[in-house]
Amino acid sequence: MSVPVIELREVSRRYDDGPPALHEVSLTVRPGEAVAVLGPSGSGKSTLLNLIAGLDRPDTGTVTVDGVRVDGLGEAGSALYRRSKVGMVFQFFNLLDDLTVTDNVALPARLAGMARGEADRRAAELLELLGLDRHARAHPGRLSGGERQRVAVARALMNRPALLLADEPTGALDTAAGQDVSRLLRDLNAEGQTLVVVTHDLALARSCTNRTVRIADGRIVEDVRSDAVATGAATLRAVASGTVASGTAASGTAASEAGR
Repeated sequence: MSVPVIELREVSRRYDDGPPALHEVSLTVRPGEAVAVLGPSGSGKSTLLNLIAGLDRPDTGTVTVDGVRVDGLGEAGSALYRRSKVGMVFQFFNLLDDLTVTDNVALPARLAGMARGEADRRAAELLELLGLDRHARAHPGRLSGGERQRVAVARALMNRPALLLADEPTGALDTAAGQDVSRLLRDLNAEGQTLVVVTHDLALARSCTNRTVRIADGRIVEDVRSDAVATGAATLRAVASGTVASGTAASGTAASEAGR
């Protein structure tokens, strides 16, 4: 049995004097799984995401991600953990408008100490892969919503994370752009990327994940796996992990698929 990418054991979190945002939640996610976390506003799904990302700490219980006890990290350790272990995609992109697309994508690697030339080459590979290379020198404000979200995905993959977290990744997009991002997430998972998507959108969950975890009132009330198998371009995860060089014909096919 493979070592879990995520392991939560009896995790609880309460804010102020209200009811617990999470109550004794245990959850295991293994390598290569694509998990959708569903629930209404106030159910605890955002708290769960923040605990996994190291943005918050539980009151009780343990949070382990890719062998790291996240709940025991200090501020500096949490920042290092997020740079090295987790890629994050947000609803509203969180791109820096005064940086070019390339600089936005390369930023996590530069913060981790990678040389500028190496970071730019890695960013160029990812942008080509996702069909965004023509926008490399543009600023995010000149891109469509779907393009900006793909830039955000490229940035999240920059440091080859063990885990990709997506928080309502299609919430700010129109239907066509949302389907584009959903296909991209599905293809990444098909090539081995462990994925957790927090959403209220059942259609998104069905299209790019194979396991659904429902949360209500701070507790997991349903955990269902699907037999559906995602399919995607064969080089997508290989280029994302750095094992295939950009510029190949296969890579071009993957970029075409991702850019549809």
